[in-house]
Order: sequence, then C-alpha cells, then structure tokens
Amino acid sequence: MTSTETRTAAVPLAGTPASAGAAVGPVVRVPEPWGEPPAGPAVPEDRREPEAARIAPAGAAVSTRMMDTAGTPGLAEEVSDVLYATAMMAEDPALLGSAAALVREHGTPAPRAVHESAARFVTALQAAGGYLAERAGDVADIRDRIVAELLGVPAPGVPALDRPSVLVARDLAPADTATLDPATALALVTVEGGPTSHTAILARSLGIPAVVGCPGAATLAEGALVRVDGVAGEVVEVPAGTAIGADTSAAGPSAVDGPVTTRDGRRIAIVANIADAKDAEKAAGLGAEGVGLLRTELTFLSAATEPTEADQRAGYAATMAPLRGKPITVRTLDAGADKPVPFLATAPEVNPALGVRGQRLFDEVGAPADRVGVLDRQLAAVVGGAADAGVELRVMAPMISTADEAARFVARARSAGARQVGVMIEVPAAVLNAPELLAEVDFVSVGTNDLTQYVFAADRQSGPLAGFNDPWQPAVLRLLDQLCRAASVTGTPVGVCGEAAADPALAVVLVGLGVTSLSAAASALPPVAARVASVDLATAQRAAGAALASRDVASARAAVRDALG
Repeated sequence: MTSTETRTAAVPLAGTPASAGAAVGPVVRVPEPWGEPPAGPAVPEDRREPEAARIAPAGAAVSTRMMDTAGTPGLAEEVSDVLYATAMMAEDPALLGSAAALVREHGTPAPRAVHESAARFVTALQAAGGYLAERAGDVADIRDRIVAELLGVPAPGVPALDRPSVLVARDLAPADTATLDPATALALVTVEGGPTSHTAILARSLGIPAVVGCPGAATLAEGALVRVDGVAGEVVEVPAGTAIGADTSAAGPSAVDGPVTTRDGRRIAIVANIADAKDAEKAAGLGAEGVGLLRTELTFLSAATEPTEADQRAGYAATMAPLRGKPITVRTLDAGADKPVPFLATAPEVNPALGVRGQRLFDEVGAPADRVGVLDRQLAAVVGGAADAGVELRVMAPMISTADEAARFVARARSAGARQVGVMIEVPAAVLNAPELLAEVDFVSVGTNDLTQYVFAADRQSGPLAGFNDPWQPAVLRLLDQLCRAASVTGTPVGVCGEAAADPALAVVLVGLGVTSLSAAASALPPVAARVASVDLATAQRAAGAALASRDVASARAAVRDALG
C-alpha cells in the first residue's frame, strides 16, 4: 500500500459493500506492520536471565490490554470473542518459553527472540494448512504487540485520529478497531476482507460505512478526499471543498415501521442480533420486533470458573429487560474453536473448527458428566431470566448436524422449562438431514457465516479466503433453498441470523427462498425492513431464482439487481 500513482478521480474504486451508509472524508492510511527488530549484538551471559525474564511480563501486559478492550461495554460479541482468544495467545507458554530459551541459550535480544520464536510458530501453522494456517496472522499480530512492549514503543495499528477521517488499510485487526469512535472514523476501506470479516462485522456494529475487498484502495494517497458508499461498495475521490462527514443525501429509514410484510401480505419478522443490554436497548429503539439471536458467550469467555446459575439468570434478565413482551431467541453457549472458555479445560485439538465445539461440548453422548451439567444450568438460568424479564423465550443450540443431536437437545431444553426449542443450521449435514431434523424442532435458524465457511472449507477470519465467505455464493443459497423446501413440508419456521440478513437485496432473496424471519445487527434492520416491504412475494421469488441460477457471486448480485429493477 505504498503506491500513490495518479488515477482518474471520477472513476469509482469497486469493492464489496460491508456496512451501509456513506461518508466523505480525508484518507488516513493505516501503516503496514513493522519489519524485523535488530538481531544483535548478543546479550552477555551475565545479563541473559534478566533479559529472558522480560518476555513473560510483556506478553501479560499485551494480554491484559486486550482483555480490557474485550470487556468494553457494548462491544460487538464477535469482536470480543476474537479479542479474548487473541489475548490468550499473548500468554501462550510455548511461544514465550521458546523466546526465553533463545535469550538464555544464544544471547538473542528479547524483542528479536520473540520475533524469531513467533516466526517458527507461523511457519508451522502455515505448513499445517486448513484452520491452523489461518491462525498464523493472529500469531503475527501478537508478535508485533509483544515486540513493541519490549521496545517501549507504541503498538502497531490504527493511528490516533484528531479529525474526522476515512481509514484505509490492507486489513484491520479487531484489536485495532474495537474502540474506534464513529465521530472521527467516518468510514472504513480495506484492500482485503469480505462481508463477513471482522472489519465488516465491527463496522456494522458501530454504524460506520465500510467497503472491503477493494484492491484499488491501495492507490489512495494520504489526505485524499474520498466518498465511501457502503451500499454500492464504491470509493471515489471527490473535489476539494466537498463537505466532510456522513452523507445523508440518500439516507434510508431510521427505524423499522411496525410489523413488516411484503406488498402482498407475507409476514416477515425483522429481529435483532444482540449480546448485552446496550444492544437490546438499541434494538428496541430502532423498532426491532424481537431478538433472533442472543449470544451468551460473553458471560463465559473470561470466567476462570463457571458462573453460578443465579448470576447467569440475573445477567440474562438484565439483557432481555429492554425488550419486555417481545420474542427473544437465545443461543446456548457456543464455545470452542476461536472462542475458548477457560474453565471448560478442553483438550487441544489439531483442527478446532472441526472439533468439539458448540453443542458437541455438552451432548449427553460422549461429553464428561461435569461438562454436561454446564448446559443444564445455563438452560435453567435462561428460562428463569426470561420469566423475570417478561419476554417470550425461544432457545436454540449451535453446531447441530443430525436429527438425534437435535432430539437430545430439545428434550433437555423442555426439561428445563423451555417451550419453543430449535437449533442452528451451520453445518451442511444439517441441511442434508433436514427432513428428519426438522421433525424434531419447533424452528431453525441459519447461521450463514458458519454455514458458508463450512461449505467452502474457508475460515471466515481469513483475508485471503474472503472471496469464498460471501453469503451471495450460489452454493450457499442452493443449500438454503433445499432447507426451505424441506421446511415447507413440515411447516417449520426458518430464520436467518447471519450477516446475510443485513444486506437488503439479499434479504429479499431469502424471503423468496422461504425464510420467515431476518435477524441482524440493529442498525441494519431499518433498510432491510423497508426493502422487504417494497416487494411482493412473486418478485422476491424471481430474485431468488435468479440468484440460484447464477454462476458466481458477481453474477448473482447482478441478476438480483436486474430482477428487482
């Protein structure tokens, strides 16, 4: 991202729309990560032990700062998850111990030792391939932060913004962007990434317009005045003197206008994804009809011991209270993979994304008895908290693949007092098993983010694989079509609570496929509701057919755009 070649100002740079809205501001470029720290001279033998002893505290300091950021009230749950996981890496004894050994045995200065040790881990992860290869970037980010701590210099990342600006980067780590102020960060543009990247999720949570996967952004000069259109997915330079700030010239609705139906009366529930009371208050203020996904991980991710049932109940009640009288769908603990829970003490796995995560941690078949009880206590707390808050509770389990798994969860949830019980559809096998699985549950909710990454075997946190992790992928839409066809036979409601539901045009496609509820970050709901209300069911079905018949993401978007006029 060092090129400053001249381009024709009137030609927009094309990228992927990631967060709705538009803004004008001067470009502030996020620097690339630093190079390697100096290799020498060697540390004298009598000073090696004190030098080695500096490494662990540096890792702990980095971890503490990330943990503090992860616990920021109102922070998007997905971002908190990644920050917690990354914070644990900063204190990884294997990484820090390897670096300390380089100091003691070879006299390598501590910053250089951390860099070399991390390089070995990065190389090993990349060689392992698959999920582990995609964690190499996380290790590199931790490396740079620990090295900065040892050198006594600021950590790499987003520069301080002293005026409203447009941030342009190759990619943005959640640790860099978690506390951005929308008053100064007017918009985000990244060269890499996709619509389900953490940059995109964070931008939607903050209400910041964003365009990702925009290769041409590498040519934007520092200080250039640009307009970022997060709906069209375009970035274009504008003349000097253009007003800086949010561009409201094409502003859409500011709230969901009552119960939403298509023009010919098909009822579609427009509900919110939330993680805490602040999210719930925002959803209520924007007119959300309820909650399609209440994530419960934040209660557990930083806990050294299991939270008591009473504490959980009080926390759930406080989160649900702003939406009294409305339906709220709670997802039980989705731990494992990139969301480790310390007190569960699970064994290391070669490929955690394909391992024991979600409901698999607590299934009565194969899970230790003490771990099985964690889910039962959570279910009791959720049911009690919902009663205290006066909401209509629905409970669902993550990572379900078979009808037998679904049946076991439904039985346990009903034993705890839950009346409406469903499961997440995130694994292709769940779609293939739909005729049997749907017969066991009251509803299903599709997590398009996980479903997409499992369909393509492409980690959704990976910048290089972002092209696969696009909910417009025809392969994903064809799976949803198969699921909705099976649900039409059993009469089972199908919701979508992944990022796909935040895209107004794709929301119409989902309605055309047969989806009955759409759940997204609260800020995305008004334009989604307005777009759904603007079409009749036949038009939505034509748009869905056009997308299903498409060859790739680009042609699917274009075909739907033509179908919707």
